[in-house]
Amino acid sequence: MDIMNIKKLPYNFTVCKLEKITDMNTVSEFYFIGKTDEELSLVCKTEDAPANTVERDDGWKCFRIEGVLDFSMIGILSKLSGILAENNIGIFAVSTYNTDYILVKEENFEKALTVLKTEGYRII
Repeated sequence: MDIMNIKKLPYNFTVCKLEKITDMNTVSEFYFIGKTDEELSLVCKTEDAPANTVERDDGWKCFRIEGVLDFSMIGILSKLSGILAENNIGIFAVSTYNTDYILVKEENFEKALTVLKTEGYRII
């Protein structure tokens, strides 16, 4: 495996459920929206979290795999999540067209980065 760069993001994140999309600030710098037939989920910087949520979970930190991940690259998220699971670190993963983002509870964040560094990932 080539060495992969993991970039720490400097924000605190919130994961929440919304009643409707108009409850969120769509001009925020950084957010992920997931909508299905059962729910509307939002991951955003804590400072941008809407006041009106159905459910809310604060205290997340995030890192991303640097660079653009080609769709032919297989098992990247699986390998990362497996390493973290073996070390009793739960994750909340979000993928974009270009890359994967992994959120970890704040109290486990430094441990997660240390474990990944030990496994050969470069933390930047």
